[in-house]
Amino acid sequence: MEYKSIEQCVKGKTAVITGGTSGIGRACVGMFCAAGVNVVTMGRRAAKGDSLEKEINSRGRGVCRYFPCDVKDSDRLREIIEKAAEIFGGIDILLNCAGYLPKQAPIDMMTKEMFQDVIDTNLTAYFMGCKYALPYLRTAKGCIINIGSIIALTGAQGCQAYCCTKGAIEAFTRSLAIDEAKNGVRVNEIKPGHIHTDIADALIEERSDSCGFSEYMDNVQFLGRGGKPEEVAYAALFLASDWSGFTTGTDLFVSGGYELGEAEKKLSRFIDWPEPIRK
Repeated sequence: MEYKSIEQCVKGKTAVITGGTSGIGRACVGMFCAAGVNVVTMGRRAAKGDSLEKEINSRGRGVCRYFPCDVKDSDRLREIIEKAAEIFGGIDILLNCAGYLPKQAPIDMMTKEMFQDVIDTNLTAYFMGCKYALPYLRTAKGCIINIGSIIALTGAQGCQAYCCTKGAIEAFTRSLAIDEAKNGVRVNEIKPGHIHTDIADALIEERSDSCGFSEYMDNVQFLGRGGKPEEVAYAALFLASDWSGFTTGTDLFVSGGYELGEAEKKLSRFIDWPEPIRK
């Protein structure tokens, strides 16, 4: 039997990665291109996207193409997916990574419009991305990777909308994996724990006791620290490769043990809720 490196498994393939301008998505774009994958990515921050494209293409490995996009715009999402197939001759990998984590707040503080905004970004965009990419993925016998969250299982204070979208992603992933098995398309999910992204760290800095809250968040993992975006990107590259060729419909935990064992609950001391919204 011939044993291949992970780079040998993915080099020359094409991936579409949403949310590629920051955090986990940006790390995945860099990781995939470093392994020789050609990547089409998208995000709302055009300056960051253009900078990322230039930086990655200067390395001379996998090609990166960036297109401005808010994934809530389904027509634009479809246009970019079709453009990716046109540029590179097909699509092998779809990585749904774009997400919106609003500030923690009780249900009293969330309007219907705010709730719908989270649903549209974190869930509907995943559904539409899969719908548009699947004709190409079926031809390539490719794969879908959905970024979920560990708090789909554990819940989190003041995160009702976010948690419900991540729980839905888990169910969506399993159901789609069943449907697409006959087409040779694998569908898997990654459940990160607390990861030190720009967005997550900014939310920590907004706390009145940011140092205390940062220490708390590091210690909800048994490994005693928050994860790095690159550690999630390694997991995504594994799921995109032939190394996981017999894996579908599963959840890959990249959580440092967040979900394990027992823990003292002290989060309430960091919460200072504002007055509720009455609509």
